[in-house]
Amino acid sequence: MNIQNSYLTSKPHYEILDGLRGVAAAMVVAFHLLEAHSGGNHLNQIINHGYLAVDFFFMLSGFVIGYAYDDRWNRMSTGTFFKRRLIRLQPMVVMGSIVGAALFWFQDAPCYPAMEGVSAGAVLLVMLLGCTLLPLPLKWDVRGWMEMHPLNGPAWSLYYEYIGNILYALFIRKFSKTALTVLVAIAACFTVHRCLTAPAGDIVGGWALNWEQQYVGLVRLMYPFFGGLLLSRLGWLIRTRKNAFGWCSLMIIAVLSAPRIGGEDGYWMNGLYEAFCIICIFPVIVSMGAGGRITGKRSAAVCKFLGDISYPVYITHYPLVYIYTAWAFNRRATLAEGLPYMLLTFVGAFALAYACLKLYDLPVRKWLTERFFKKEIKAVKTPGKAKQI
Repeated sequence: MNIQNSYLTSKPHYEILDGLRGVAAAMVVAFHLLEAHSGGNHLNQIINHGYLAVDFFFMLSGFVIGYAYDDRWNRMSTGTFFKRRLIRLQPMVVMGSIVGAALFWFQDAPCYPAMEGVSAGAVLLVMLLGCTLLPLPLKWDVRGWMEMHPLNGPAWSLYYEYIGNILYALFIRKFSKTALTVLVAIAACFTVHRCLTAPAGDIVGGWALNWEQQYVGLVRLMYPFFGGLLLSRLGWLIRTRKNAFGWCSLMIIAVLSAPRIGGEDGYWMNGLYEAFCIICIFPVIVSMGAGGRITGKRSAAVCKFLGDISYPVYITHYPLVYIYTAWAFNRRATLAEGLPYMLLTFVGAFALAYACLKLYDLPVRKWLTERFFKKEIKAVKTPGKAKQI
């Protein structure tokens, strides 16, 4: 019995959505590695729109949260919801911060201007604060990239994931379908505005603790997360009889890999593309993934593996990317010269994630679930008491 999920997972599982999360996570790793050779210019970036995977993750999260919890509030307290989400997310947040601190001293390069002279005590303090996921002000930036989680940059999106969960549990779960539709429509307008008016014609941002970046992060959260929730409530599923996972995977890869549109003289064109992807394409992919079926055991195993490893990959890969970026910068390596090391880093990111999943994340979550949900687990194991849960 999977004790961690048994007492609240009687519903069918969306295997394809799990697999798509893994596909998107792999694209993020590739995007970040290739970013080391872009010279900081998004116009030159291969897998040009890889950052939109974060917006896709938010939509998946909103959909799954609605599906898993919307009809359970009559037998689940707000505190129980928060405990369950913390157990699911926080262990790997802690591990990501620890990995970031452990690998920090292997990342020395001029492209990280704030690293020179940083003390071990400062790194330790930033690591401990990073374990809480609290955003750090710029004075604590030990790297010089304006990150509010400087040991593990992608943790910024988990910060907004928590905000989305808090807003859902305290307020938005009570919204009617009409009220939620209005909220999502307003959020879509903010998304379009940001995409069309951003200085570089993209929706990149959200990782720094200043007003502009916090605004960008909230804009990136609100439409996808609560749009996914609305999709779940409306039950708008696209039924695909054959190879739904394959078609959805191709769609997300195509969206994220599309070249920059418009160039320096047409930033608005790229912004329009990104707004269209977030507002229109991502809901279609989620609806197809939720409405499709996995028929073969091999496909089911692939989706399960990708789903299981997606979050560990996402939250632990960037310290390795920091190392690769430093190596590429110090050696002035071309893309061709760096490709073997890039592939090694890519494989290493998945190996590290798999080790974290099996040796740390799953055991810790199991222990925490048994520790904090003793009564629920006992009720599941005792016939006749399950209806009380």
